[in-house]
Amino acid sequence: MEQGIIDSQTVMHGLFGAPVKHSKSALMHNTAFRELGLNAAYAAFHIDAGQVKAAVEGIRALGFRGVNVTIPHKIEVMDYLDEIDEHALAIGAVNTIVNNNGRLTGYNTDGIGYVRSLKEEADFTVQGKRILMLGAGGAARGVAYALALEGAAEMWIANRTVEKAVELADSLQGHTRTSGIRYDEIDEIRDQVDLIVHNTSIGMHPNVEEVLIDTSWFHEGLTVSDLVYNPLETRLLREAKARGARAHDGLGMFIYQGAYAFEYWTGVAAPVAAMREVVEKALR
Repeated sequence: MEQGIIDSQTVMHGLFGAPVKHSKSALMHNTAFRELGLNAAYAAFHIDAGQVKAAVEGIRALGFRGVNVTIPHKIEVMDYLDEIDEHALAIGAVNTIVNNNGRLTGYNTDGIGYVRSLKEEADFTVQGKRILMLGAGGAARGVAYALALEGAAEMWIANRTVEKAVELADSLQGHTRTSGIRYDEIDEIRDQVDLIVHNTSIGMHPNVEEVLIDTSWFHEGLTVSDLVYNPLETRLLREAKARGARAHDGLGMFIYQGAYAFEYWTGVAAPVAAMREVVEKALR
């Protein structure tokens, strides 16, 4: 096959979510396929609520090798799979599906991708640290679970709907001390926090001037991590830097969760440097 040409032998992959227009997943994965000379392609599909089951059936019907799943379908998609990896089951969210001859297995690479990026890019060791999570959606579940397994001493999960925060906190009790709180309760625990992880879409392109919480109390010695990667420097991270805190953007998590998914689909090591380079270039 000529590089980049789709033919009758091309193995298809995709992204399911809503919205997907601003996603860089297709750019990243198609670069990786080309880099390794694989006859494979990846496209992004906007899947509306109510269409998730049909979309999953489409993976089998069209013979896709795999897909990534993003907001808001990471939880619902679990209902339509044949098998779910034990970590994805514990997390309660799937972001990667692998199709083995019509049998669909769900995985979650968000948390392992996030922790790898936190270690490598922010030089942050989770063991024994206290962590404030902002948001309790699909991405937060994977990240919170991975941080708990890494040995976090205590975690607070803040969410607009406090019931969702409490539910997520309860599911982690076997691994670390956790509690669900409201955003207006952050003031009570802020002096104990080593790491803040922002897990919502607030501040994401195009609403780049939005920020979820008051940042006036941020300080040196605090690490502030934002899962948003478009823009690379969100308002939250700008304000964190201005107050002397260490800022960690969401690009590394995006690259590494993609790299782990790529390896599940292809069985070969992902070309991480090439994936990062093309996404960084697009974001600039």
